[in-house]
Amino acid sequence: MSSHHHLNPSSGEIDHIHFISEDVGALYLSEEYADVTIVVAGQKFHSHKLILAARSEYFRALLFGGLKESSQQEIELKAASLPAFKGLLKYIYTGRMSLATERDEVILEILALAHLYGFVDLEAAISDYLREILSIKNVCSIIDSALLYQLEFLTKVCLEYMDKHALEVMQHESFLRLSAAALSELISRDSFFATEIEIFLAVQNWVKANPDADAEKVLSHIRLVLMSSRDILFIVRKTELLSESALLDALTARYEIRSSDLPYRGRLLVDENVAHPKFDTEVLQGEMRSYLLNGDTYNYDMERGYTRHTISDSQEHGILIKLGEQCIINHVKMLLWDRDMRSYSYYIEASIDQEDWIRLVDHTEYFCRSWHFEAYYTNHTEKLSNGFVVPTQNVALTDKSACVTEGVSRSRNNLLNGDTINYDWDSGYTCHQLGSGSILVQLGQPYMIDSMRLLLWDCDNRSYSYYVEVSGNSWNWVLVADKTTDTCRSWQTIRFHPPRPVVFIRIVGTHNTANEVFHCVHFECPAQSEDKSPISPAQREKPSTSSDVGASDNSLPPPPPEVATEAVHIDNE
Repeated sequence: MSSHHHLNPSSGEIDHIHFISEDVGALYLSEEYADVTIVVAGQKFHSHKLILAARSEYFRALLFGGLKESSQQEIELKAASLPAFKGLLKYIYTGRMSLATERDEVILEILALAHLYGFVDLEAAISDYLREILSIKNVCSIIDSALLYQLEFLTKVCLEYMDKHALEVMQHESFLRLSAAALSELISRDSFFATEIEIFLAVQNWVKANPDADAEKVLSHIRLVLMSSRDILFIVRKTELLSESALLDALTARYEIRSSDLPYRGRLLVDENVAHPKFDTEVLQGEMRSYLLNGDTYNYDMERGYTRHTISDSQEHGILIKLGEQCIINHVKMLLWDRDMRSYSYYIEASIDQEDWIRLVDHTEYFCRSWHFEAYYTNHTEKLSNGFVVPTQNVALTDKSACVTEGVSRSRNNLLNGDTINYDWDSGYTCHQLGSGSILVQLGQPYMIDSMRLLLWDCDNRSYSYYVEVSGNSWNWVLVADKTTDTCRSWQTIRFHPPRPVVFIRIVGTHNTANEVFHCVHFECPAQSEDKSPISPAQREKPSTSSDVGASDNSLPPPPPEVATEAVHIDNE
């Protein structure tokens, strides 16, 4: 041992932890110093109370908690299977376990013991391993264990796997051994995607295989209203699993419920663009439709690279996209033609049958440009309010398609580049002449905004006065900050209520104590907290000003008609 020196000279720390691990591990199944015998399925294991108690609260209570086992030399554990307990006991002594050589059912038994004996880290490690080896043949048994031991993450992974492979899961013999709780959880999901009659027939087989189970509770999750009348009358009715009145209610509901209100199921692919030819998605309507789904977001000009439709009062034109199958989405990402400063207004609708349409996004009264994001399935969706994204991060950025459309600067979008340190008399600011013009910022799309922040040029002691207006379409303006009679320096935080949909922000300077020009260095909205933005030199000397203004909600008229709407690319990644 002395030949292995583990000393960190700089800290004086000696690290011989591996010696402890080896020495304790050497006691595994050793009769030396053993003071208790564990009996599992008739086999005896010589063990050491101190080691078992040190590693597990369960054994601490059992061996030193005053129970009858505390005074016994031999303790029988009836809940454990022999292979699982062998694996666990070795882990207790050595901290090691090899799962790759174990059968799936033994791994699940070890998981059960890890849960029972309170080995939280082992439970998590086994869950991670099971996630990696999920397959059609083992997912049903794994999800039952995950639900039983309330392993939320493993349960979620299993359900998502079963969603993706619904038909194969239902056809595998292990499906018949699912617990009623797991089966109910599974078929109640909108994302468990198969036809309703296929789901019903699988549940029928499960009911036959589980005569003592509460079949009624499981069958209550079948969505009869999604079945054809023929399937209800000639397949479901003959099984006598559901009452005549339930079948009649379903048949009646098919004629009373709007198509868009039916409880559809759909394919759920997380962060996967389903508007792609590989999923058999196609563009059915629109001029030059081959460009929209080709994934090319760089090579387009006035001649090619976009899909378009004529804009008319009758609204008979549009771009129509058909997904390869029903999908659950909560996010659409679209690139509008943006090689100049034009903006567009539009709406997006969705339908299952092309008869009953639901409006997902309505930007008919707002100007939008380039890339922007609306309401593909993603687990990190922004909050929505009245159909508008409520951003938490700054959206007045060029990579969010924002731009400065009025104002004088050496670089067009200086105001939005995030640089709040490097500015002087030669560069780094945007300005306008007092008494004429303004600084105008256009966001990529309407966002629900209730705050903004700006940095006034502050390299000397001058102060400014100004006001700020916002609009959705550049002709109906609402005042959100009136600082025309205030003396303002450096950082300005503006808050207003109620929040409102904003595309355009107009900043108008009305006074400067040094000359006839209004200078602004940085703009952001919504306002990011002070600790997220770099501090300008002057801010260290003087606190920023903030303004709270109530803004009345003016209704916005529809924009004037344009000649055509051009979309370069659409996906729902």
